[in-house]
Parts: sequence; C-alpha cells; structure tokens
Amino acid sequence: MEREDQEKGGDVVALLAYGLSSSRRAPDAIHPYGYSKERFVWSLISAVGIFCLGSGATVVNGVQNLWVAQPPENMQLAAMVLCGSFIIEGASLIVAIQAVKEGANAEGMKLRDYIWRGHDPTSVAVMTEDGAAVTGLAIAGASLVAVHYTGNAIYDPIGSILVGNLLGMVAIFLIQRNRHALIGRAMDNQDMEKVLQFLKNDPVVDALYDCKSEVIGPGFFRFKAEIDFNGEMVVQNYLQRTGREEWAKQFREAGKLRDDTALTKIMSSYGEEVVTALGSEVDRLEKEIQNLVPGIRHVDIEAHNPTESSLSS
Repeated sequence: MEREDQEKGGDVVALLAYGLSSSRRAPDAIHPYGYSKERFVWSLISAVGIFCLGSGATVVNGVQNLWVAQPPENMQLAAMVLCGSFIIEGASLIVAIQAVKEGANAEGMKLRDYIWRGHDPTSVAVMTEDGAAVTGLAIAGASLVAVHYTGNAIYDPIGSILVGNLLGMVAIFLIQRNRHALIGRAMDNQDMEKVLQFLKNDPVVDALYDCKSEVIGPGFFRFKAEIDFNGEMVVQNYLQRTGREEWAKQFREAGKLRDDTALTKIMSSYGEEVVTALGSEVDRLEKEIQNLVPGIRHVDIEAHNPTESSLSS
C-alpha cells in the first residue's frame, strides 16, 4: 500500500491538463506563433515529476526496506486495494490507448510511430503513465503473492525497486520525446516531401534553397523556403491576368515620342506591377502549401538571389 501511494504521488495528470489548457491561448505580440508548445513544456515537467517522485522515491523506499521489511498486517486488505486499483487504472489505460489510436489515425501514422513521433504529447504521456501504473500494480501483486507463500517479506521492497525502475524508464522516454519537440523537430518526411514536390513542379519556381520546417505545436508546423523564381513565368502569368495590350500600347506610344521621361515613368509603373505580381505568386504558393498540408500554420517564402549568393561564396 505504501508503494501504491508513492506511485500515485507520481501521477501528474493535473500538469498535463494545465498544459493542454495553456496551449490553447491565442497568439499575442510576445508569442506571435502562439502557445502550442506549452503542451511539450508541461509534459516534460510531468516526466521529471514521474522520474523524481515516482521512480526515485519508490527505489529509495525499496532499498531502505530491504533488510527491515515486514509482511503486510492484513494481506487480504492489501490484495483488495491492489485489485481495485488495477481495475481503475486498467480502465483508464484502455481509454488512453483508444485516444492514442485516434490520434494516430488522424495523422495517418502507425501506432508505434505515433507513440514515438506523434504531435500530441498529452495522450501519449497519459497512456504510458497508465501503462506503467498497471504494470506496477501487477508487480506489486506478484510481490504480495510471493510474500504470502514464502513468508519472506523481502519480495515487497524488491517489487518496489522494480516498479521504481519501470517508472524511471517511462520518465526517460517522455523526457526524450518532449525534448526533441522543444528544441525544434522538423515535420514528418512525408509531409515535407509533399510540399517540396509541389514547389518543384510549379512553373514559377526555378530552384529551391534552404527549405526548413519546425513543429510549433501538436500537429502545427512552420515552413520556410528560399525560391529562385522564374521571372518570365511570373510576368506571363501577370499579363494573362491583366492583359498585355494596354502595356504594349503605352510602350509603343512612349517609343514614338522618344521621350525618356515618359518611357522611364512607364517602365517604373511596369516594374512596380511586376513586383506586385511576384507578391501575388508568393501568396498563392503559401495558400496552396497550407491547403496541401493543413497543419502548416505559417509559411515564410523568400526570393532567392543567385547573383548575391555566388558573390558571397
């Protein structure tokens, strides 16, 4: 029972719930990309809590009682408590597994891949914690049976040490998982390849440089790319939308007049329209990328200057 109390002390569902609530806050001036990573922060804190309060305290208690352990005064009561806890934790584990499966299906990932790389740390943390609790209760029950049939109380602290090590492994897994998310993990290769293939096939794109992505929250990403635009295609698309006859007429009239001032003015207006057209192409690409991968919330596309790049190299 004492071991079970300590295992419950490592239960940090409240921290996960707080992280879930905090992550839903809207973006502001200080955090323009929102607070989605709050889930990873509080999942990491909960994992540290499992490691210290669950694993550490349980192992220390087991070691301290190795030579002074006494059989439970009421074996039947201890068995009833363990059975009741096992049923409760087992039911919670079934619900948690179902939630993880739904998350995996929603992201089109296998269950195993989702547990390691899924975008929602909360459901995975609850499932692994409940799984550790159920396994720990099974170990505690086996220890209780061993004590009952052998009369040797040392199996009780040995069970505590085993449960503590189990919780430690769960905590390390969760710490590693959330650490990768917090330091800037890229989005899945499948989604990244989908976006890159789309850009490479677009007529206005000549080449791609420095393409990067980052997870900014559970299921939310940021994508950045430098693009060498095909100026001819940008101009053709612009003229198809607006019509080329009016510009051709203005250039011909300025050429007949042989007025450099008028020609410069027309060229400046035309250049401004081309820059605006390039901005429209960037907006179009960003919108289509977000439609292609809905989880991409922020797209940063920059025009690449090959001449400047070659000079710097």
